Amino acid sequence: MKFFVALAALATLASSVVAQTEVCSNATKFKYFGVNQSCAEFGDGKIPGILNTDYTWPSPSSIDFFLGKGMNSFRIPFMLERLCPPATGMTGAFDATYLQGLKTIVSYITSKGGYAAIEPHNYARYNGVVITDYAAFQTFWQHLAQEFSSNDKVVFDICNEPYGIAATDAASLMQAGIDGVRASGATQLILVEGTSWSGAHSWISSGNADAFVGLTDPLDNFAFEMHQYLDSDSSGSNATCVSATVGAERLAAASAWLIANNKKGVLGEMGGGSNDVCIAAIKGALCHLQQQGGAWLGFFWWAAGPWWGTYFQSIEPPSGPAVARILPEALLPFV
Repeated sequence: MKFFVALAALATLASSVVAQTEVCSNATKFKYFGVNQSCAEFGDGKIPGILNTDYTWPSPSSIDFFLGKGMNSFRIPFMLERLCPPATGMTGAFDATYLQGLKTIVSYITSKGGYAAIEPHNYARYNGVVITDYAAFQTFWQHLAQEFSSNDKVVFDICNEPYGIAATDAASLMQAGIDGVRASGATQLILVEGTSWSGAHSWISSGNADAFVGLTDPLDNFAFEMHQYLDSDSSGSNATCVSATVGAERLAAASAWLIANNKKGVLGEMGGGSNDVCIAAIKGALCHLQQQGGAWLGFFWWAAGPWWGTYFQSIEPPSGPAVARILPEALLPFV
């Protein structure tokens, strides 16, 4: 009986390997593969907001669900104004309660062996104004990185999706963030994002390619985070994807730039509808990323989180709309 059980197990393993080969040949697995856990940045304009009314924190059961599926990474958006109250600014003391909420979910993730990428979901703005005080932003990141410097499973994502500013300004903001993290003594991976919502499809045309190529890190441990949606305007607001090949097509130029400049990338957000065209496009995108010789370190689906309800890209277990098809058909083959 044990012999036949072993044979069955080998057959299952072999079929799994074949399935992966069929999905994507010559693939390099991601180091970081997971989902955005979006909820602590909810309640736009409500500062400081009320916990569990205006915003909440990710559910440990959701973390466990994805870890159980073989995923290992979680991007944790938070609101900068809740952590740094406007009354005292970016260089002032952190709000102790909000900081503890962030530290609690990060500790939960990393204690289970997962990676936690923490990021102010602020679009290069603070208290409604574009951030131009780079020294203050550097100080903010020095203080925040100090809180997590001893946890090697934490990734520092400097700021989500700058927009409406020059690529050179976005690069200056990101350089300040890098400098702040390293001033804290933290050595972990840093992620930087470009203007125009850090779109992969527009990485060249937006000016990010030219502005960001000169960023420096004394530890050379940073990567360029880009986002890519598959609908007509790359916004992720529509469940209809342009074509079954649009994912790989929109990533191609960014991949070529990474390879030509010996840089590393992370696709920090992607999403689409639970339909055949989108699933093919997502699979094509992930295969493309994994076929670039390790240029892309990771991928995060947008989004999980307990308050997304019927949002078509919600992959929050157990019944988010993206759980039934997107997860098993488009994502798990690449874990």
